[in-house]
Formats: sequence, C-alpha cells, structure tokens
Amino acid sequence: MKVRYTDPGVEQMIESIMGFQSEGEAGFWTGALYHFYPQIDREHALSLPFPERKGYIENTMRAVYAEASPEIRRKAELYNRHWDECEAQIAAALSDAFDVDCAGGYNDIVARVGLDPISPRFLRERAFDVFYLNSEKGAIGMSIHEIIHFVWFDVWHQLFGDGFEEYERPSLKWILSEMVVESVMSDPRLSSINPYFPREEGGCIYPYFFDMKAGGTLILDTLGKMYRRENIRDFMRDSYAYCLEHEQEIRSHIEKSEANYP
Repeated sequence: MKVRYTDPGVEQMIESIMGFQSEGEAGFWTGALYHFYPQIDREHALSLPFPERKGYIENTMRAVYAEASPEIRRKAELYNRHWDECEAQIAAALSDAFDVDCAGGYNDIVARVGLDPISPRFLRERAFDVFYLNSEKGAIGMSIHEIIHFVWFDVWHQLFGDGFEEYERPSLKWILSEMVVESVMSDPRLSSINPYFPREEGGCIYPYFFDMKAGGTLILDTLGKMYRRENIRDFMRDSYAYCLEHEQEIRSHIEKSEANYP
C-alpha cells in the first residue's frame, strides 16, 4: 500500500472546491470554505448570481494559492514522510478488516494536498484531497478515512457487481460507507494514529451521524455491534439491508441536520 502526497496545482484545487459550491448546496458543504478563508466575503459571494460568485471565489482562491503554495509543497513532503512511518500498520489493519491483501495492493493512491477543506475522494482515480492545514498526524487520519472507502467499495463491487456511479452522494450506499468508517477505524492500529478518531476531538465521520437513530436506537451502535460479530461481506449485506429498512429516517435526519447547519 503506497500513498503519494503531491501538490496537484491550483486548477485542480479550484475544481474540487467548486464541486461543493453549486447553486442550492446546503451550508453544511459550502460553509467550510468561508470559515477557513475569511478573505472571501460570504455575504457578498451569496448575493451574486452563481456565475459571478464562481468567478469571485475562483479569483480569490488563485490569490490564496499563490501565497500558500510553498507551504502546500512543504506539507506534502511532511505527509509523505509520516505516511512511510505508518504504512505497515495501516495496511495490516485494513487487510484484516476487509480480508484482502492491502499490503501488496493499493500502490497507486494519490493524495492531493490543497486548499479544499472538504477533502473529497475519487474512487476510479484512486485519489483523494487532503486539506493542507492538517498536521502530519491529521493528514494520516484523513487518509485512513479515504482509503477505507477505496477498499470498502472494491470489496462491495466484487460482492454486488453494481456501478461505481452508485457510490456517490446522496446514494444510500454512499451514506452507509461514510457511517461504517467509525467501526473500521476502531481497530487500535488505526485509532491510535488518528487524532480525529475520538468523538471528543471531532470524530472521524460526519457529526450528524452521532445522534442519528432508527427505531429509537442509535444507528452507529447498531452498525458497530453488527461489524464486530460478522465477517465483512455479511456485514455489507446486513448493514445495507438495515439502512434500506430505515432509509426514510436516515435521509430525514441528514436533511434536517444539513439544513440547520450554521
């Protein structure tokens, strides 16, 4: 398992950022940009028609990149060194979790160090974004989260044979894949090197999952118990059946949480 952290250039960063700034997108997804970059005037941006808002954000972020690019390159080098120190235990833990050889595979993963605070992943490209303001430990925690998605959906695809387009937001398969990260990350070999793992430190999944219930029971508790007692393929089948059964509750909770986000 190999990950290469790199500066992908400003155009890729802007494309990634704008993927979460589309017209009508919930504040849960758009708000992080304004939080981390106060040089973008939120009120002004939101007052503009979308084409003008897009140009305003893009021009501002190009200026940010011009100033931040030396730090981005420094962070990429730092993250690469820290990954080398952690690689073996991450690969071993994920091999055990998914019953596949992660140590001998996944040698082409690219981590794009950049300006986007959301840090999306791209399954077909075996690539993901890492926000450059992360520490080296934070970058490893974020990386484990995204790599879990790569392995999860490879095994899932072998099991179900469905299409990769079904693995993206807002698909229920995407929602499940985001929730189960906490169960996989509970392995001490992973949680011990992820500063975001404890919920008290923000958690390693979206926070609106923490209080999500189905039938009066916390969904994460149900998934965690299921994960601990089943092999990974049975867990995929049973956890997805559970989510299908409670899909209306799940989607309603997410919709309300995203709508009420500051």
